[in-house]
Amino acid sequence: MILLSRRSLLAIAAVTDIALHARPMPVSAKALAARHNLPPRHLEPILQALVRQGILKGLRGPRGGYELARERRRITAGDIVRIAMSVTEEDGAPPLPESRLVEAIIMPVVEKGTGIFLAALDEVTVEDLCNRAQTEGAVEPMSAIDFTI
Repeated sequence: MILLSRRSLLAIAAVTDIALHARPMPVSAKALAARHNLPPRHLEPILQALVRQGILKGLRGPRGGYELARERRRITAGDIVRIAMSVTEEDGAPPLPESRLVEAIIMPVVEKGTGIFLAALDEVTVEDLCNRAQTEGAVEPMSAIDFTI
């Protein structure tokens, strides 16, 4: 069973993909979406939230796109998930139940479990994910760029 939302998984995948592919040029949302078989519109709210929170930098223009705003070793999966969790749901999610049972008993247990889960994700950096992706062959090797004119 996976405890992360699709949005959180997508956010981790997007940041890791950008970390792997953003040199020498930023990664466009279109290229990122194509690598993950998604429509670009699914990515934009998450990417913008990651820009607002300082994980990514958004670069405008015809050769624009996204790149990391900090070093890979300074971004954790927990950082990314917290941001993804803060992006508002637009799919009409049902309201949370409101009762004494939920407030006094269930929420404290869920919050404790969430804290432990996020602490475990805080131990994993984007650098770790990139290294593992390269070791496992989960990404195509970057082609050498020739700047000769």
